[in-house]
Amino acid sequence: MTANSLAPTDPEFDYIIVGAGSAGCVLANRLSANGKHSVLLLEAGPKDSNIWIHVPLGYGKLFKEKSVNWMYQTEPEPELKGRQVFQPRGKTLGGSSSINGLLYVRGQHEDYDRWRQRGNTGWGYDDVLPYFKKAENQTRGADQFHGTGGPLPVSNMV
Repeated sequence: MTANSLAPTDPEFDYIIVGAGSAGCVLANRLSANGKHSVLLLEAGPKDSNIWIHVPLGYGKLFKEKSVNWMYQTEPEPELKGRQVFQPRGKTLGGSSSINGLLYVRGQHEDYDRWRQRGNTGWGYDDVLPYFKKAENQTRGADQFHGTGGPLPVSNMV
């Protein structure tokens, strides 16, 4: 259904989420999982059916694919002699996670601790690690840094 086809007789929703990237999909799932809330999840791009989304390193084929990529460029960067830098951003179900080469990267321990040190209570590495573990379903099993049973399948490179 397109935005133009919505009519006053269409159902109402408890929540409307714009963007079916990783965060939007997780939020929609969490809000609707118990069946108490209705959620409308809007995505500008198509279903994630492009074959290159599901092939490791297929992201190289998607960098210039306008159907699944917003094709953003930075402003001219003075440190790069005025050049612009291409910034791939996903426009499909799964968002940028769908065009990132099937990589799962959390970020660096020190970055989270720096956020906490700058006054962002609750954002230190030790604070966020339990949430990363809860989200994971690590195929090699749980350990001090990884979890199992979560909605996000994670495996090592073969």
